Amino acid sequence: MEKVILIKYGELSTKKDNINFFLTKLKDNLLNILKDLDVNIVYDLGRMFIYTNSDINKVIDRVKNVFGIHEFNIAYIIDNKEDLNTYILELLKEKEFKTFKVESKRSNKKIPKTSIELSRDLGALILKNIPNIKVDVHNPDLLINVEYRLNNILVYFEAIKGLGGYPVGTLGKGLLMLSGGIDSPVAGFLTIKRGVKLEAIYFESPPHTSREAKDKVKTLAQKLALYNNEINLHVINFTEIQEAIYKNIPHEYLITIMRRMMYRISAIIAHNRNCKVIVNGESIGQVASQTLTSMMAINEVVKIPVIRPLACFDKLDIIDLAKKIDTYETSILPYEDCCTIFVPKHPVINPDKNKCAEYEKLIPYEELIYQAIKNHEIIKISNEDKNEYSDLL
Repeated sequence: MEKVILIKYGELSTKKDNINFFLTKLKDNLLNILKDLDVNIVYDLGRMFIYTNSDINKVIDRVKNVFGIHEFNIAYIIDNKEDLNTYILELLKEKEFKTFKVESKRSNKKIPKTSIELSRDLGALILKNIPNIKVDVHNPDLLINVEYRLNNILVYFEAIKGLGGYPVGTLGKGLLMLSGGIDSPVAGFLTIKRGVKLEAIYFESPPHTSREAKDKVKTLAQKLALYNNEINLHVINFTEIQEAIYKNIPHEYLITIMRRMMYRISAIIAHNRNCKVIVNGESIGQVASQTLTSMMAINEVVKIPVIRPLACFDKLDIIDLAKKIDTYETSILPYEDCCTIFVPKHPVINPDKNKCAEYEKLIPYEELIYQAIKNHEIIKISNEDKNEYSDLL
């Protein structure tokens, strides 16, 4: 009897003609995250199996962070049908339960009995050999799954829930506008879940923003790299642009013009990095720059699609998800980013895009953008990085 990890695909099984592309990517992503462990991965259209000589709990902990998996189980492979009864009773010695159900599946149609008959036979065996238990087909304490395959039999019990979604990298690349706030890391997580591999862009404004603020964003990027395999973080020095806006633009339009500049820079970086979309954490109505009119006025400066995974989320829902993915405590650290400095008392809620265009003529923004991109920093953050800056936060 051999122990393996059995992976079930869920949504991937709907891909039909393209399923091999998705499964190959899923296997590659698993091999990447498990590359320092002794594993072998094989798959067919129905199941994927991870064989390992390493600590199986280490493997499980990492598999939990891989998108494209509906659920997985610790399964036991029994090569000979004659050994099934012995092994079933041996495995059940380790389980605590009062009620149970046997659920059999029969892909090997040469077996003369039906799936129901096979389940009844095993149920009778268990009742005969284990005292003080009974069958409950509706709500059992223990579900015993038995799959009769062509060359062997699989036995498994409790399912471990996977992250779902699509394997990272199957749906192209996107550029995440990553601030130090609560929303953008959550938006990044949800985008990765749909199979989009992310790079990230961060706008700093020294000396108005601190080194700790930048380190905070690195930490958030590292947490997202756990799901994304790695992240290239593009750091843009936004100081000259932001100061020019502050000195020359009517203050009620500061945020709107600032965001338009950020979008322009993000679109150029996205183009240069073969990213198909810009991703951000905007939620409708949450702040002045996130009204529909503001989004329209800001969005018009770029042609690349902008997706907002959190557009219709309540703030409390976003906070709950941030806590689940372990970004919340980092996001609430009190270090300002450039979106929270120079905030006017009364930002315009419904900006006029024609006024935006007129105000932008007051600053040499094309040259400023060119210099910011030319001199920007790229930090490569992998899912293996130790957080050397965590002691600063």
